Amino acid sequence: MNEDYYKRKDCRQCHSQDLSIAINLKPTPLANDYIYEKDLKIIKKKYPLDVYFCNACKHLQLLDVVNPKKLFENYVYVSGTSPSFVSHFETYAGAVWQLAGADSGDLVVDIGSNDGTLLKAYQALGARVSGVDPARKIAQAATEAGIPTQCAFFSLDIAKSIRQEIGQARIITANNVCAHIDDLQSVIAAVSKLLTDDGVFAFEVSYLLDVLSKTLFDTIYHEHLDYHAISPLIPFFKQHDLTVFHAERVASHGGSIRIFAAPGESGLKPTRDLQELLGAEEAAQLFSIETYRRFEEKISHAGQQLRKTIADSRKAGRRIAGYGAPAKATTLMHQFGLGRDDMAYIVDDSPWKQGLYSPGINIPIVPASHITSHPVDDLVVLAWNFAEPIIENNRAFLNAGGRFIIPLPELQVVTANERS
Repeated sequence: MNEDYYKRKDCRQCHSQDLSIAINLKPTPLANDYIYEKDLKIIKKKYPLDVYFCNACKHLQLLDVVNPKKLFENYVYVSGTSPSFVSHFETYAGAVWQLAGADSGDLVVDIGSNDGTLLKAYQALGARVSGVDPARKIAQAATEAGIPTQCAFFSLDIAKSIRQEIGQARIITANNVCAHIDDLQSVIAAVSKLLTDDGVFAFEVSYLLDVLSKTLFDTIYHEHLDYHAISPLIPFFKQHDLTVFHAERVASHGGSIRIFAAPGESGLKPTRDLQELLGAEEAAQLFSIETYRRFEEKISHAGQQLRKTIADSRKAGRRIAGYGAPAKATTLMHQFGLGRDDMAYIVDDSPWKQGLYSPGINIPIVPASHITSHPVDDLVVLAWNFAEPIIENNRAFLNAGGRFIIPLPELQVVTANERS
């Protein structure tokens, strides 16, 4: 893809053109397109953010595709800055290692390995590790930190080179990656090529069931092309001789799903957990277009609540800032029409983002020390999935009379004494 953007005409999983708009969100700039002060006068391009439902295989997806080089080559999100994610990855690695029956010396390949946080956990278990990630600076930093990482998009050619130079993989993982890939067909074919006959492919993605039940619409942005449920994935994986045999829900990103697949000849049978989740998807009517019409109404209601809370706070003379600059904040702020008048600045703990400005709105991203030097009365927790540790780490702000406003999954206002 040489251009910045194109629009698909068919379903990414089954190639049907029988598609309907399920969720219509406001166009936004790219969610992680943070800019330097010198570039503030540049008007950022906004891209359509419509979500389509495939009436054939029932898969939910974006058809407006931004060139992945534009999205990921200068990526600024790193996993290792979040202690909760480090802990999550350690647990994740242990669970997959045990389920796969892996041994010391087995090869683990991580697709979209970022700064190598997950591979470090596998390394501690005795694995040989190999990462693949397109973000140049992050891939280089991971390699320098002892996690060999190819700077590339995972592909059949990459899979073949790893197989020839290092060997086949007993475990392949992809953490919050499968939703980012336009040509998922070729990537899963490459996974099948690289796995050993008794290998396991494990991947985590945001779970559509949680997105709908908790109104997590802000997890929809241009990096996330797909919004996965398990049921449509089963026939998709079968095309590549991979059997989905197990799935389990995990808490990360407000609600995710960890899915396990293995080569068809493994003989692994669907677990009870998998069967129960398939039943839950049917019960929640995930595969009815009317479900998404109701979801749009919930988004509108959430926006009204948050805007009123911020407006009341400003009317009372309270000064407001944001806390956390995740990609999801771009969708939330543009959808709800929030801007620099609503937030003086946004605190983020990642040094990769500090000193930059938010996409399309140009709110400065600052370290937590800024709260002391430039006091505010309210902090809107844009990284709402980390609300608990953020609040705990800023207890002094609460005790001094500050409030935390948590917009999702349900609006909460947290003071030193209570939540409302």
